[in-house]
Amino acid sequence: MAKTWWELQILCSPEIEDSVFWRLEESGCRGTASQKKGNLISVQAYLPESQAHLLDLAALSLCFRQDAVCLEAPLPSLQWKLIDEEDWSSSWKQHWQPQEIGDRFLINPSWIPAPENTERIIIKLDPGVAFGTGAHATTQLCLESLEMRFSDIPQSFVGSEERKEAAVIADIGCGSGILSIGALLLGAKKVYAVDVDSLAVNSTIENREINGIATERLSVAQGSIEVIQQLLVEPVDGIVCNILADIIMELVPSMSAIVKPTTWAIFSGILLEQSNAVTEVLEKNGWLVATLWKRKEWCCLNTRRS
Repeated sequence: MAKTWWELQILCSPEIEDSVFWRLEESGCRGTASQKKGNLISVQAYLPESQAHLLDLAALSLCFRQDAVCLEAPLPSLQWKLIDEEDWSSSWKQHWQPQEIGDRFLINPSWIPAPENTERIIIKLDPGVAFGTGAHATTQLCLESLEMRFSDIPQSFVGSEERKEAAVIADIGCGSGILSIGALLLGAKKVYAVDVDSLAVNSTIENREINGIATERLSVAQGSIEVIQQLLVEPVDGIVCNILADIIMELVPSMSAIVKPTTWAIFSGILLEQSNAVTEVLEKNGWLVATLWKRKEWCCLNTRRS
């Protein structure tokens, strides 16, 4: 019998969209997409049946409603049904459309023809089951931070004396590879991308090929910082790390093994209420938080070595 999935459809107000995405990620959803429906947001998400019972879905619905009450937003609705593996692999893609992010990026689903007349940098993406479509606030904040790092402003402003064209970057928790690919298309020399999830590693490799990026420019492996350390010839110039606050705080001490005095880093996946705790850990381990960018309840910390 084919593997089955829960197809979830949430209708919510824009005020709790980020909270909905966070709850879905925490629940183990594989593949999410959103689109506007009038004044509301329609979110589709897919969760393996083996990971959730009906009571779990009911509890998730209650969490959505509690979040709405806390934010004084209209109550959302959640509907679900079971679908087969082959239906899942194509169903969620119907809801995902090209999306502009920041001043320079256009995230274009790989199955949709890319626009010919655009000055934006096109990232072709098929995330599969990996996190990172560009829909989530944390991914957007990271891409916008990379834009700033690779802009034509003086490099001293961004805390690095290295030429941007020579930048070697570590992407820790690469997901779909969207940040790695974005950095390379902006002008980075090389990215070492790692993720503990083998499905994410496969997704990054596939998206590397879709975007025509050479293997020697984007090295992908399963694991974490210790794997990057084994692959490196010399310390990296930059780090992008869009995961969860608790994991970031666990990994920060180990990052000292792959950095140089001029290294910068972008950290996200952090709720605003967690930013102080993350900042404290960063400062104890030789990082200076230069800016905090926020979008609704999420934030992104742009840092450099102190």
